[in-house]
Amino acid sequence: MDWYERLQDYFPEHEMKDLGQFQALIEDKDVYHKEETEDYLLLYAEFPTFLFIDYLLIHPDTRGKGIGTKVMEKLKKKGKTILLEVEPVDQEDEDTVRRARFYMKNGFKKADRILYRREDENGDPYEMIVYYWSPETDVPQEEILDKMAKACEEIHNFRAKRYYGREVANPDEVLHWKQ
Repeated sequence: MDWYERLQDYFPEHEMKDLGQFQALIEDKDVYHKEETEDYLLLYAEFPTFLFIDYLLIHPDTRGKGIGTKVMEKLKKKGKTILLEVEPVDQEDEDTVRRARFYMKNGFKKADRILYRREDENGDPYEMIVYYWSPETDVPQEEILDKMAKACEEIHNFRAKRYYGREVANPDEVLHWKQ
């Protein structure tokens, strides 16, 4: 499956969903959508009050040409808060620097009060950063935390026990306020 292989080639293994879970989300979860063009691949959930971008992959040949910004503008036109999770910036990994810069350039804010820490299949912890954009100027991070918890429950944990033998993102365990 070409789109899945493209994701596997780009995203770290611990961030990838099982192909079966992807297929179940796309086929059985009305809120989950896959958009694929020659230029990009977008997997996201559209809830009544917000969007959760699960994966966005711009084709390597078209990166830096405004495609990602056009995708973001299209999603912003829906008039809902947009959430996504990104690896922390590692100055030695240019992709992490570019991703963070891209989202900031497109008006996203870092949810700097939210600690989002998950575990891979071996039980090793890894951290993700929650970014958000909203048509409203001042969204409390409590609201962002609630929306992220819903994304964890309904997207990351969708049939997770079937594919991984466990919940992969129990909101009570993976989302916390920073002290």
